[in-house]
Amino acid sequence: MKLKGNINHSVCQWCYSFLSFDDLCSLAKDFGIKAIDLVGPKHWPILQKYRLDSSMCNSAEISLEQGWNTRHHHKTLIKNYNEMIPLVVKAGYKNLICFSGNRNGLDDETGLKNAAEGLQEVLPLAEKYKVTLVMELLNSKVDHIDYQCDKTWWGVELVKLAGSQNFKLLYDIYHMQINEGDIINTIKSNHQYIAHYHTAGVPGRNEIDDNQELNYPAIMQAIKDTGFKGYIAHDAGKAG
Repeated sequence: MKLKGNINHSVCQWCYSFLSFDDLCSLAKDFGIKAIDLVGPKHWPILQKYRLDSSMCNSAEISLEQGWNTRHHHKTLIKNYNEMIPLVVKAGYKNLICFSGNRNGLDDETGLKNAAEGLQEVLPLAEKYKVTLVMELLNSKVDHIDYQCDKTWWGVELVKLAGSQNFKLLYDIYHMQINEGDIINTIKSNHQYIAHYHTAGVPGRNEIDDNQELNYPAIMQAIKDTGFKGYIAHDAGKAG
């Protein structure tokens, strides 16, 4: 297989738990994939061994459910991200994932306000080190019930409130097809707020093939047309 070079391909580590991380990196290298997604410091030396990028770093977050929308978590998150940001840049990477957390009764406005206040405590350090904090959009209908950053408009509003070029969104195509649809138009209208993409087939979060409803060639062309130069990571599987 020869890749055309139009897309910077990555794969999410958790989808290949049946492989050792060393084997995953070796196979990725053979296929021409440039990076592995959702990788923490433990595995960075193996990435470097294979000259692969960590397209999205993790390990600063508490969990998907416990995130920036809840003030109670801010102290822990601020500590975690202040410690992780310098490690990310020292390793030569630039993207670090974060999550809104579940609503737990919070209305959208309160969640936005809380998340912006917390993020603004760590974004000056992210700006200093040129690391981008990237919040993932996840569906709250099937996989992550009650997750707050479940609509593009909410994520975009948070980017605006945070007020930093070092905070953007991870637009997960699978999740957003489930929660709101209108994928191509949404990408075209909001690409300036997006730092990263995930793919997977709908329904079922399966492989991208003829059994799912999304027209991925058209979606990839739309992303390419926005001038996007970052990574698109394959995230097919049953969890995460």
